[in-house]
Amino acid sequence: MNSIKNNVFSGVTAAVVALPLALAFGVASGAGAIAGLYGAIILGFFASLFGGTHTQISGPTGPMTVITATAVAAFPNDLISVMSIIFLSGLIQISFGIVGIGKWIKYIPYPVISGFMSGVGVIIIILQINPFLGVEAYGSVIYTLSQLLETLKQADDHSLIIAYITLSIMFLTPKFISKIVPSALIALVVVTYFTIYMGYEIDTIGEIPMGLPEIIFPFSFDLLKLDSIITLAITLALLGSIDSLLTSLVADSMTKTKHNPKKELIAQGIGNSLCSFFGAIPGAGATMRTVININSGGTNKLSGIVHSLTLLVIVLFLAPLASKIPLAVLSGILIKVGFDILDYRFLKILKNVTRQDLLIMVTVFLLTIFVDLIMAVGVGITISSILAVYHVSRNTKIKTHRSKTSFDIDIENNHIEVIKIDGSLFFGTASVLDSKLEKVKDNKILILDCKLVSFMDLSAIFTIEDLIEKMRSKNIETILVLKHAHKRHILKVDTKKTFENIKIFHKIDDAINYTQEIELKYA
Repeated sequence: MNSIKNNVFSGVTAAVVALPLALAFGVASGAGAIAGLYGAIILGFFASLFGGTHTQISGPTGPMTVITATAVAAFPNDLISVMSIIFLSGLIQISFGIVGIGKWIKYIPYPVISGFMSGVGVIIIILQINPFLGVEAYGSVIYTLSQLLETLKQADDHSLIIAYITLSIMFLTPKFISKIVPSALIALVVVTYFTIYMGYEIDTIGEIPMGLPEIIFPFSFDLLKLDSIITLAITLALLGSIDSLLTSLVADSMTKTKHNPKKELIAQGIGNSLCSFFGAIPGAGATMRTVININSGGTNKLSGIVHSLTLLVIVLFLAPLASKIPLAVLSGILIKVGFDILDYRFLKILKNVTRQDLLIMVTVFLLTIFVDLIMAVGVGITISSILAVYHVSRNTKIKTHRSKTSFDIDIENNHIEVIKIDGSLFFGTASVLDSKLEKVKDNKILILDCKLVSFMDLSAIFTIEDLIEKMRSKNIETILVLKHAHKRHILKVDTKKTFENIKIFHKIDDAINYTQEIELKYA
């Protein structure tokens, strides 16, 4: 019973917080306020019902709104084409889920996730400065900060009082009370009534559009526009998928659970596709609303479903009442959320992490705040990958042996040279092997011992292929020692038949015995 009550409360709280955001994103997209509101209702409901993250709240988000606005600008007065983009993006997300692309999100390094989480937290705090002060909010972090001195001069005293009371409730409510009634819901109800009682004339949510949307069929678009539609649809799908799965990771971190990326992407795709039939804008898993849901007591899918139904009830029946909620109350709630989402786990060990991890975290953090969330993650993964390749390359050992004693073998013939590779042989280490073999001059037989190679990619195979040809031009015979699996892989891509024409053994002893058989040839 307590679980049901907590999820209902958290869903209602998330809905009220999502309301002004949905309206604002709808306006910013160019599709209208009601498009943002129904985006939150439709996507939020189906993503929760079918999704793989039990506590995730989905709806319009900043990055998705930017792409939607681009689509609206690219197809002015052409709602069908815009909705076709949204419909197709949903189908692409469903395909992402079916093929299991979502599982790769687990390979994102922790410093990237940390920078993303903390960056989102700071964004939330900065963007709530203006509503906290009772001044019109800006959608840009940079512009908000650049206008801060001017904003402070315009601060409204009554808004500040309301915001400070809200913050006090959010930070000081005892845990035993917040477990029964979420502190965000307490602040929302108590401070709203206090504002009305005191007669403060401050900014509120304002008038909410009412009524059900018309049905749209997003199929009858101009085929000449198909290339632009597909490009924008893929962009939306990729952005929405990454945004949702990163929010899922945030939810996992807070709830100590594990999401199902396949189900999550399929659910997001279903929700976004259905949005297109109602003229609604697309969205993704919303980090801020998800955190509010979790902090308010949300533990399962019921909270997300209640969030959507609450928004629907507000649209149809309670618009005048909800319109009286002060923006300063919401700003106080969201600022607390911003502080909660900061990754204190990483921040506590900041002085003890490696320079590489710190570089990645700070880079992602700054790019998240000042540039773009998806770019931030992309850059973080790229830097991490380059550093990983560097470290793996350093751990790969390439040793050279010319005659007598080494590698537990005994070579009596000075015309034989053995190069033994221990580690991974891929694009990061292939060049090192190339430089090693460039020094081979006087020998007549080269044994390339790859028995201890754990991984071999196509770059390495092509490098070895080129090296065999170079050795052949110097009248040097190349012998390979390979694992069975590597041999099968190499022969499958041996279009030039280079490897078919050389000796390949599975043991170094067999390779040495072979050289003894042909020793007289070079005597």
